[in-house]
Amino acid sequence: DDPFARLDERTSVGVPDPWEPFNTAMFEFNRTVDKYALKPVAQLYNFVLPDAVQIGVDNFFRNVRFVPRFVNNLLQAKAKGAGIEMGRFLINSTVGIGGFFDPAKHFWQLSTPDEDAGQTLAVYGMKPGPYLVLPFLPPLTLRDGIGFVVDLALDPINWLVFPIIEVRHIPSVVAHKNRVTSTIAQFGTRVGMIMNDRSLNLDTFQGVEAATVDLYVAVRNAYAQKRAKA
Repeated sequence: DDPFARLDERTSVGVPDPWEPFNTAMFEFNRTVDKYALKPVAQLYNFVLPDAVQIGVDNFFRNVRFVPRFVNNLLQAKAKGAGIEMGRFLINSTVGIGGFFDPAKHFWQLSTPDEDAGQTLAVYGMKPGPYLVLPFLPPLTLRDGIGFVVDLALDPINWLVFPIIEVRHIPSVVAHKNRVTSTIAQFGTRVGMIMNDRSLNLDTFQGVEAATVDLYVAVRNAYAQKRAKA
């Protein structure tokens, strides 16, 4: 991305953005929430918990949500990737003590790019569609938004442990009728994941706002380039 190009030239690099007024408002809303709520709490969280513990928590969440990545590898005919995902899950769930450690990567060099339903839809020819920014979520395109919902449905946590999706004749750890318990557990888990991730990335965006003329456009273009590469 040429920083000396005109603004209209740089914006053409990214995805279509017909909903820019709405997206800009949501982008500023998310920045405000991060500035006054998420980042300060993440800084406290980072002060209390050592980095090693935070990395362990991140490993755990990644391990328990391996099913969508495994299924999307299969749907994209990436047999090697699917095999690596299954191997990582089995090793990290046992030797890695429930996934808190990642011996599959450190000792067996088992690593593969994450595959999600948005990428699967792209493999089958679906275009990205318009850029979309929603409250409390990372940037999306319409295709990736649909993929996000599909991945939620593929995640067994959402129908086998804390069901937000009821699958007939399949029992769950928390009974389907206990919606309040499931909702609280889902909300707590999601907040924990976001807080841990933000704490691990406290330094990632330091100085970016001050050094970027148009942060909204920069984020949009960076997202488009990242997803195209994926």
